[in-house]
Amino acid sequence: MQPFELPDFYMPYPARLNPHLERARGHTREWAADMGFFEPQQGHHIWDESDLERHDYGLLCAYTHPDCDGAELDLITDWYVWVFYFDDHFLELYKRTRDMRGAREYLERLREFMPLEGIDMPEPTNPVERGLADLWPRTVPSMSLDWRRRFATTTQALLEESRWELNNIAEGRVANPIEYIEMRRKVGGAPWSANLVEHAVHAQVPAQLAPTRPLRVLCDTFSDAVHLRNDIFSYEREVRQEGENANGILVMERFLEVDTQTAAEIVNDLLTSRVQQFEYTALTELPLLFAEYGVSPAEQADVSLYAKGLQDWQSGGHEWHLRSSRYMNKGSRKSATHPLLAAFAPAGLGMSALRITPSSLGLKRFARFAHQPYEAVGATPLPEIYMPFELRLNPLLDSARENVVAWAREMGMLEPTPGLPANIWTEQDLRDFDFALCSAGLDPDATAAELDLATSWLTWGTYVDDYYPAVYFPTRNLIAAKVQGRRLQEFMPIDGLATATPANPLELGLLDLWTRTTAPMDSEQRHEFRRAVQSFLTACEWEVLNHTLHRIPDPIDYVEMRRDTFGSDLTKALSRLSHGNLVPPQIYRTQTLANLENTAADYAILLNDLFSYQKETEFEGDFHNGVSVIRNFLDCDRDRAVTLVNDLMTARMQQFEHVVSVELPTLYEEYDLDESVRRVLNQRAVELQDWMAAILNWHINCRRYREPQLLHRFRPQPPATESRPTLPFLRPTGLGTLGLRIGAGRNVSQVTSG
Repeated sequence: MQPFELPDFYMPYPARLNPHLERARGHTREWAADMGFFEPQQGHHIWDESDLERHDYGLLCAYTHPDCDGAELDLITDWYVWVFYFDDHFLELYKRTRDMRGAREYLERLREFMPLEGIDMPEPTNPVERGLADLWPRTVPSMSLDWRRRFATTTQALLEESRWELNNIAEGRVANPIEYIEMRRKVGGAPWSANLVEHAVHAQVPAQLAPTRPLRVLCDTFSDAVHLRNDIFSYEREVRQEGENANGILVMERFLEVDTQTAAEIVNDLLTSRVQQFEYTALTELPLLFAEYGVSPAEQADVSLYAKGLQDWQSGGHEWHLRSSRYMNKGSRKSATHPLLAAFAPAGLGMSALRITPSSLGLKRFARFAHQPYEAVGATPLPEIYMPFELRLNPLLDSARENVVAWAREMGMLEPTPGLPANIWTEQDLRDFDFALCSAGLDPDATAAELDLATSWLTWGTYVDDYYPAVYFPTRNLIAAKVQGRRLQEFMPIDGLATATPANPLELGLLDLWTRTTAPMDSEQRHEFRRAVQSFLTACEWEVLNHTLHRIPDPIDYVEMRRDTFGSDLTKALSRLSHGNLVPPQIYRTQTLANLENTAADYAILLNDLFSYQKETEFEGDFHNGVSVIRNFLDCDRDRAVTLVNDLMTARMQQFEHVVSVELPTLYEEYDLDESVRRVLNQRAVELQDWMAAILNWHINCRRYREPQLLHRFRPQPPATESRPTLPFLRPTGLGTLGLRIGAGRNVSQVTSG
């Protein structure tokens, strides 16, 4: 008995088979034997020839790379045989035996077989090292140094993050959904596969485009879809037979407390959502990127070939999962097909991925565009919120409250905004928001100057977050938002003074804050800080684009972009710069430090979503809110979505506690960090504890989300002595006005607040 019935899959692209399949099968059989893959390892059976034949990685690569020539298909197939062999080799020698120390030494040695320049390597001591030593010099000479760095990074992540799976197995710990998606990308290897696609199609992503959002999302959505599909097919083997706990279906079973079939359907819905996010990014965001960066026709062709290669991988990978003996693939559900759809259903080899049913069409995607704005949701019933840390407040709070009002007035934030019939903020609004209360908890030990600066950054960030919806949402003017973003960069000079003249409170405020904040920084630190501010501004433009298309974000895209709209990178940059150069850069790049920062950020983000749901949904017509995203994705009511947001908050807080109590001490020992570095990182953990406690306290006590203040701010009554109507722009109606909103939007903590 299979543990569940396979769901209907959304796969709109037919799989195609490379004509060099038989050559690749024969070549990789000989290659695997030469590398020693069929020999026992330390008394363990890993593979024999029959295992390789049953798994048929030649068929996988022929489906996922249908257009490359015979030599290239041989190379690609060898890589996949190597990576699957590594997975099974690591399972037998280290996962099953729980040999943590041996696993670390084993993985650290593999780094030496991936030099960025030259081919100097140690002598291989096992089949995994022997295979990598053969593959690396066959692959990298034709690729740029930028590609080599990216490929080495994803290969190391694929190998080293296997320890995350091993640690969770040893602890009997199942990841929360956000943690799982983040880590599965690294453990599962699809980003590595995406790099190999560039090699296979002979089209490298231009270095200046590789770090941009559209290219990052193409890779991430590809990766998530590959891994979630694999989770569905491999659940029986991994969870029921091998005792692994890194599987999306198991994660959903535990987190949502549902049966296996329901969990499988939800994972399939998330898989569908990621494939559709891939399509949306390729068709909507890439053309905008090309125009914005002035990308040449040749470079556009390279990126398009890369995107097509990822698409081919998706359809081919799906077809292989349906055929490989490695996976549970019997009894795929045959949903009743509408007669009109059945007439167009294709048949033949490779067409199983294109079976057309109402569910496989991905009709849920239309719900993202069909929501009703300004829904009267009423006050949100807040659940019991988990907060294990005590609040501490800076004694200089009262003076900071007055100082920030004076600063905002000086920057022009309390003056009428050109083109709008009313102020974005009044002085009473600013006092109701009480950003100083938030800052006083974020940094309870700050001096007066430090507290004023932190409060001003918080005020500026939230003003930006309210300004973009007020100015750019009504006209859906994405180009104007991007122009404003480019202008704001002019007020963050790396060297010297800004040459542009501020034209609005956004620019004047940023110039003032940049000058005060970066005075003691060197050039490298200013570059890092500027990138953090740019991430925040780019995320604001992302919200404008979604509003223009009336599109509720994909759940994973929402969480990851919400960190940027919340100012998480800016928060991290400010903290990191305050630590000087005590912490080695490679420590900041570890997954442990990423987990420390991201768990705290996600807790604060989701907390804000609970408190701001009524304001954003009912009064602003906005949908960039976790409650809205979960309601849309799971098709559930408000109260169920609120409960799930709170459950996710709690899970992230508990993961934060796990990082502090388990992962940080392990990191200290693994890297043999001295006491001064440990003190800095321990202090960062305390800062984040203060940060989360302060944000909860601020949400409870400020008046930004209370219904009486919302009614006063968004639906003001005319004075008794006048007969003018309520300002119509605050509640638009009529053709083309569904997306119109005004006033406060997303809150960014430390930069903007809810």
